[in-house]
Amino acid sequence: MTTDIWAWVRDTHRQLAEAGHHRLADAIVELPEHATEGRNEQLDALYPEAVAAARALGLPWVEVYLRHWRMQNLLNKRQQGEAVLPEAVDLLDFAHREETAGCPQSVCVVQDFAICHARVDGPGYVAERLVVVGETLGRIEPDRACYDCLSREYSDALEDDGRAGEALDHLDSAANRMRAAGQLVSLRFHQARAGTLHLLGRHEEVLELLDTAERAEQARGRRLDERDQRWGALLRARAFASLGRTEEALALLPERAEAERHADLRPAWTQTVELLVAAGARENDAELGAVLAGWVGYLDGVGAHRPCVDLLLAAGRLALARGARTVALTLAATGERKLTRLRRTDGVSEQVAALRAAAEALPEPELPVPPGELTAHLAETGVPYETGADLLSVALDRYRGEQAGATELAVLLATVLGGLGHARAAAELLWRYVEQDAADRELTGALGEMLIEAGDAEGIRRLADRVSVTAPADGHWIRARWAATEGRWAEALERCLVILALDDEVINTRRLAAHAATELGDHATAQRMYLELLERAAPADGAAEEEGHRQVQEPDLWHLITAATANRDWAVVRSTGALLDIEFDEPEGPVDEEWQLVTIRATRTNGATSDLPALRTGPATARILPVLGDDLTLNHGDVVVFAPALLERPPAEDAPEEERRHWRPVFELLTLLDPAGYTTHWIDGAWPGDERWSALREELHDAGYAVWVYSGDQYRITDPADGGDTLPGVYAALGVPPTASAAEADALLLRLTDGLAHPLAWPVLAKAAGADLARHEETVERYGL
Repeated sequence: MTTDIWAWVRDTHRQLAEAGHHRLADAIVELPEHATEGRNEQLDALYPEAVAAARALGLPWVEVYLRHWRMQNLLNKRQQGEAVLPEAVDLLDFAHREETAGCPQSVCVVQDFAICHARVDGPGYVAERLVVVGETLGRIEPDRACYDCLSREYSDALEDDGRAGEALDHLDSAANRMRAAGQLVSLRFHQARAGTLHLLGRHEEVLELLDTAERAEQARGRRLDERDQRWGALLRARAFASLGRTEEALALLPERAEAERHADLRPAWTQTVELLVAAGARENDAELGAVLAGWVGYLDGVGAHRPCVDLLLAAGRLALARGARTVALTLAATGERKLTRLRRTDGVSEQVAALRAAAEALPEPELPVPPGELTAHLAETGVPYETGADLLSVALDRYRGEQAGATELAVLLATVLGGLGHARAAAELLWRYVEQDAADRELTGALGEMLIEAGDAEGIRRLADRVSVTAPADGHWIRARWAATEGRWAEALERCLVILALDDEVINTRRLAAHAATELGDHATAQRMYLELLERAAPADGAAEEEGHRQVQEPDLWHLITAATANRDWAVVRSTGALLDIEFDEPEGPVDEEWQLVTIRATRTNGATSDLPALRTGPATARILPVLGDDLTLNHGDVVVFAPALLERPPAEDAPEEERRHWRPVFELLTLLDPAGYTTHWIDGAWPGDERWSALREELHDAGYAVWVYSGDQYRITDPADGGDTLPGVYAALGVPPTASAAEADALLLRLTDGLAHPLAWPVLAKAAGADLARHEETVERYGL
């Protein structure tokens, strides 16, 4: 099979579009980009509909393609392991059936299968990975793109077997075969080779290779994408750190937030940071420990057992260097548990044992007060979390299993461990006490928090079943919060309503019910819940003895305004606004004022998000300004309701004045309130000049139309009168108001553009108007539009 995968994609896209299956056609173009760039939310939004459409249309090749790219995302960008192993095995089987065996993407599914086993236990599955990848490499030609990918996968397996020298030889041989076949060696191939050189300690060569490979890429006219820039910086940083050139390493090391967003960066990022810490160039603090613990917990939860162990060993070494005894012991315990999930433990089991021995050898701190007084002491002195964990561990051990005094300490220690990123360990600690006293609501509440934080679905079910026997409402509350965490809003709302039927005075339950109702678009229920909350909770400035959650909080008022706005209950909007000291221009009626420019973040039909300029017209409303395409359900002039929380923080007070001046609040779109009814058509052609364009736009606006230019200075078109030279171009969206027909819009444009040196074209509008298309088609062809 020698089909060019991307030629097949182009052909399939065209065929689907011509058949009217535009959303699926767009998906096969967009989904790989979402997958490789780590746009996980967009991929998750796009994938289910796309794969369902492929199945409904009987397109098994398209299904293989879609499932492969999703699997690439799950394995590479999200570093998942055993959690997706059944899907990887099923996909391999599906891709090699009679109806799919010829699909060019079927070969790539072999890579998915191998990567998944590497995530579970790379060294433990070396033999299987080498066989399946080697067999596939043996039956495909080196001029195929997948030869590059599979060669890297084969090399990875050799590295996991401790054979980095053989891995380098394999990569070099594969590169020679690809070049001989006329295939370009990808930048990612060179980056993989840089990783192998790192294992061999050849760090200067890493730097030389990356420079040479990137120059070659740019010489071919290819810009480095964000992913390549991130990885180039990280690989260089690691090489510089290995060479002791710490300032250069620090300058290039991606910010921690980048590793938070892109899980595939984390192993190399952690290796680099550990080198920098050892060199005294970077602080080794509890915050770093909590971040690494969180990443360990993530890998633990998705069944990436070997990467989890590798990362926790690094985190353990750093914890030992900080003298964080309890944290190091917790990591050792996690490592011991993970060893039971590995097929091959030689070498790594000794490292886990050494971590435990070193942690136990760290001195235990002396208690500054008797164990029973420690909780109050810690609250007063505000000791660092890791120190607090060590003190609480000593105090808890002094109780020697006595439940009465130990429970309070256990809950506090679990809370501290959770704050340090060890939610699962915190839950395991609390389970020991819940087994003895499941009626202690503080204990079960804390355990529920830790189980949700750890993503332990089975533990949540077990706890909910246990507490439901004596406290049914508590059982429903645990399940409601877990449903909300997973985005199962209908279940969350249903369980909250059950709780309210059992206890009408609860407050937080109403908050969660209102949030779930809002997510479901049930704004009437959301408003009712917030109004009931205001009736039952203490005022925001109420008695100090009230628990915080039982007082009305400012977000409660904003959420009530939002729900009431969606319900057009302007009286409630105004009365609640008064509680927030909001002043309105008018005392009654709908709120439609001019406040400030804001940004509304909306989701496109393909799952991507867009930031739309808008004019805020009230506490929770804004009018959309740009003219938009059909990939958004909004358009110019539409009034929308937005969620009240800022999605991005304002610039700091010491930020540059330019940054502060241009900052606009960003809000999430909630629902469409009042559609303006505009339809969009596109204008393309040569820029008529500032004066003529301004006059054109002004007349269109006076007639009730809207115009939004999307092209920038870089947009150029062919000048047919000047031997193929270029002219500045303009590509703009025309918003046609609901009061105008397509024919009227076409006639108006014809009048306003009459006499231009270079005509503009609007073929789709002309077709809708029933006008002659010849002049538009000629303009498109002449100017290369």
